[in-house]
Amino acid sequence: MELEEHYTNRSGWLRAAVLGANDGILSTASLAIGVAAASTTREPIVLAALAGLVAGALSMAAGEYVSVSSQSDIEVADLKREQKELETIPEIELKELAKLYQQRGLDENLALQVAVQLSAHDALGAHAKDELGINEITQARPMQAAMASAASFIAGGMLPMLVSIFAPLHLMIVYQYGFSIVFLAVSAIVAARAGGSKIKTAVIRICFWGTIAMLLTALVGYLFGVKNI
Repeated sequence: MELEEHYTNRSGWLRAAVLGANDGILSTASLAIGVAAASTTREPIVLAALAGLVAGALSMAAGEYVSVSSQSDIEVADLKREQKELETIPEIELKELAKLYQQRGLDENLALQVAVQLSAHDALGAHAKDELGINEITQARPMQAAMASAASFIAGGMLPMLVSIFAPLHLMIVYQYGFSIVFLAVSAIVAARAGGSKIKTAVIRICFWGTIAMLLTALVGYLFGVKNI
């Protein structure tokens, strides 16, 4: 019998990778569109896309590392507190664990038996998983999240960067928008398949908000453009 496939174990790196790729595509394309709306030459567009690509990747990595590190610090502090309580008040902790199993449907005697056996095997592990909600799958990994965000941002941002280099200058905005929507849709499809969610919903969501973002940046470019100066 084949084991059922689950997707929760991918949640940590998948979230960071999807966010990075989509942000890379959208941020770089939006910058290129905004500058293209305000410029008659290619160089400022390419420079803006390159600057956005580098700055965005570093920012994503740093931001993801800091935020996930904060989550990790909280988890470590909770585990230390739980370990101290297990050493000082083990009877109370055992009753807390048994009560959790009762709330999940076990009768009082069976809940206590399960709590005793799990505590004998790995008391801290049992409390971490069932009381604190911390396990190996969902545990915060700052470096993994940071690297996934930076790499995926670069991968996503390189696509509109290449468009800014090779697309016809007089159709730059059209090319950037068209290709970016395709890139975003592909990213949403890959993420939905990897995460087991609905593809149509993911594609509509990212394409809608991507369109809004690029329209607004194009508007800013036109309002503050220098084409007629």
